[in-house]
This record gives sequence, C-alpha cells and structure tokens, in this order.
Amino acid sequence: MSRAPLSLSSLGLTARGGANPNITGISVDSRVVKDGFLFAAMPGTKVHGAEFIKYAVRMGAAAVLTDAKGAAIAADVMADAGVAVVVTDAPREALARTAALYFGAQPDTVVAVTGTNGKTSVSTFVRQIWIEMGFAAVNLGTTGVEGAWAAPLAHTTPEPITLHRTLAQAASHGITHAAMEASSHGLDQRRLDGVTLRAGGFTNFTQDHLDYHETFEAYFDAKAGLFARVLTEDGTAVVNIDDPKGIEVVAIAKARGCEVITVGRDGGDLHLTAQRFDATGQDLRFQWDGKTYQKRLNLIGGFQADNVLLAAGLVIACGGDPADVFDTIPHLKTVRGRMQLAATRDNGAAVFVDYAHTPDAVATALSAMRPHVMGRLIAIVGAGGDRDNTKRPLMGQAATTHADMVIVTDDNPRSEDPACIRAAVLLGAPEATEVGDRAEAILRGVDALGPGDALLIAGKGHETGQIVGDDILPFDDAEQASVAVAALDGRMA
Repeated sequence: MSRAPLSLSSLGLTARGGANPNITGISVDSRVVKDGFLFAAMPGTKVHGAEFIKYAVRMGAAAVLTDAKGAAIAADVMADAGVAVVVTDAPREALARTAALYFGAQPDTVVAVTGTNGKTSVSTFVRQIWIEMGFAAVNLGTTGVEGAWAAPLAHTTPEPITLHRTLAQAASHGITHAAMEASSHGLDQRRLDGVTLRAGGFTNFTQDHLDYHETFEAYFDAKAGLFARVLTEDGTAVVNIDDPKGIEVVAIAKARGCEVITVGRDGGDLHLTAQRFDATGQDLRFQWDGKTYQKRLNLIGGFQADNVLLAAGLVIACGGDPADVFDTIPHLKTVRGRMQLAATRDNGAAVFVDYAHTPDAVATALSAMRPHVMGRLIAIVGAGGDRDNTKRPLMGQAATTHADMVIVTDDNPRSEDPACIRAAVLLGAPEATEVGDRAEAILRGVDALGPGDALLIAGKGHETGQIVGDDILPFDDAEQASVAVAALDGRMA
C-alpha cells in the first residue's frame, strides 16, 4: 500500500547532523529500494545489512537506519551520497516502531499469543469467537492471514515492515479485531514492537528452537518479552498456569502493572473442572467468576479445551461478555492442520493430521487422542533437518510411549541426509518401522487401521510442501491420507 511521504522526524527518528528528508517507503531489502526510501541495514547472523547500503544508495535511498557497526562499515558510501544517517543501539526496535508510525492504522483490538505449542489454535479460536460475536476479525500467523480478510504470510511473525503493512491493510479492509501469533524469533528480533496490544496470551513452554536460542533460559526470555516489553501496561495477560512457567509469566506481567487472567485445570480465574470424551468431541464443564458452565466442544483432543479456554480468556480480556463468549464454544471448528480429521476408513477408523513437531506436542496430541479411541493408536513421526537435533530421539520416544504402533519417516529434511535424521529419531523408537518415503509411510499407516483404530500423522500439519534440499516439493498430509483411504477402500474411479 502507498501513502504520502512522511518526514524522518515524524517517524520518531533523528539523523546525524539534523537531516530530515521526506520518506516515501521503508525496506530491509536493497533490491526494492526506491527514491526517497529509508533503508534499514540490520545486523545479521552472517552478513551485516550495511554491506548493502551502497546498493540502496544507488536505488535512491534518502536515509539509512543502522547501528554503530553498520555506520562504520558504510561510512564513506553514506558520506559521499549525502544520505541521512540514523544510528541506534537498538536498530530492530527502532525499525519496528518506525514501521508502525509509517503505516499508521491497526485494527482497533489486537491480541498476541506466545508459547511453544498452541499459538495457531488459540489465535484461530480467538478469531472464530469474535466472528461468531459479530466482529470483523482475522488471525495472523503460521497459516497466513485468515478470517474476514485473507492474505499470505511467509513467517509466523513477519518482519516489522510486512507486519505493520499487513495490519494497516487489514484495517483498511474494515477489520476491527486481530489475533496474532508471537513466535520466539519474532519477539527476540523485536518484530512486534510497535503493535498496540489489548491482551497477550501464554500457552506453555517446552523444548524447541534451541538451534536459534541455544539455551532454555534464552528461549524463555524471548517468549517472556511479550509481557515484559510488548504488552502495554494497561493490557491484560491471559496465562495458562498449569504450565510451570505460567507463574513466572504472571509475575512478569504483574510487575509491569498489567491485569492478569489465569486459566487452568488445577485452578485459575477460568477453571476447567471436568471433561467427558466421545468419538466426535467432548463436553466441558468450567467455572468463571463463581458461576459454572457446561458446553459442547466438537473437537478431538483434551488439549483443545485448554486452547479454547485460553482463547475465551483473551476475548473476555478485550471486553467480551463472558456468557456470549462461552456460547460460541459449540460452534468452533477444527484449525487447519491441528488435530484435523483428514479421512475416515470404511471400517470407521479415523486419520488425523497435526502440526506436532516437538516431543511435548507429539506426547500431548497422542495422549489427547487416547480417550476418543477404542482401538489402537498409530503414529507417523519424523523430524526436520537443519533444526534442533537434540529433540530427534525425543520425538521417537514420545511417539513410542504414547502410541501402539510407530512409523518413522521423513519430515522436511532440508539440507541434511534424511536417513541420518531418521536414524536419530529411531534412537528413541527402536521398535518403530522405518519408511523414508512419506507418502508410502502414510499408505502403510492407513493400511494398518482396523475398526476402532486411529492414525496420527504428525509434524507438517497445514503445510503443502516438503522441503528437500533447496526444493519445496508439493506434499499435503491430509491430501495423501485421503488418497490412501480412497485407494485402500476402493473408492477411486
């Protein structure tokens, strides 16, 4: 979207020497810079963005935002070009706040959800509840922008320019309510700074992304940044206190003066007291503000109740009438790729697809399925390449512990040898069957289903491609499951 130029100072930036050019756009990619743009030269893991300042200048950049190192790298280039130079110790935060000011509009009510697992489900349920209540709402994250307005996204939490452009576009399309996923990467890199949040949600904290954060402490600190920094002081934190880290999150939010709503099974402001499972869903009994409610939830998996109640807490935190919020629960739909019923065999056995790609998520998904299944649980698992390799045997172990039969296959091997990844997973699942080809693994899993059995295909969820080397090959777990069922049950023409 285009807008009228804004002066550098009106974007909250002060350039060396007092230069104050009008800015016509913002970019972190020198190749798309145009006349009058602000080029943000950010520090990187391998290359500093300042290396590309010379190209941005050639494309017509009027100003550069960078840190002291970047200013030193390209000092001569910027001096010769006469561009305005903004130097800061926190360039990522400055970029996010600049993008917020440049694009301006955001939906009136925005919430963000962080945690290792459940972000997509919670943010999607928040959006569904708002729409049921009559609001124009979207959710942003792993599955793109969905709801009353749709758009693709490349990352769970986009970089600030894309994020604030998307929020402004949503507002221009009449969107009044938005629920976002806040990834640890996005929080660590200050991508959400500048978003005005009414509430922030915390789901849970388990092992993931140690390839990036290196330690559990750093990983948690990134997550906690949503409450320690991004959520406004007059906002509300909605926290799952069943998770051991939940109490720490509550303390962080209260220290900033934020209101807190706790959600849990063992207590909390919104307290789940009972669940009753059947083949198609569950009945929930819970308490809020001294009153008991019972609602039908037409979703498989006990953990879905935790996600739904956290979502309900977020909507209440934003002013939703509790009774109206709870009345929407029977209407909530499966989140794409999250415990999604992909196919059912003629003998009644069901095939589910889930994005579970951490040991805890696999264990949680399988444990949650067990009360709904009369027969055997079969699991298909793998692990991604170029990611935290310490969790690979734990993935196999989680599947073996909670399923009756396990097939280990390829996930997204990326640049690694798929056989080596499978071998690592098999260390935790020595009795599992190894089938490298994912389509064949799904076919075998479906073929093994008897009456009353269920199959969980874990790891890729909503994804429609498999990353092998530098290629993204078309692959959809739900589609493959449907094809396998049709072939084995003789439904194909």
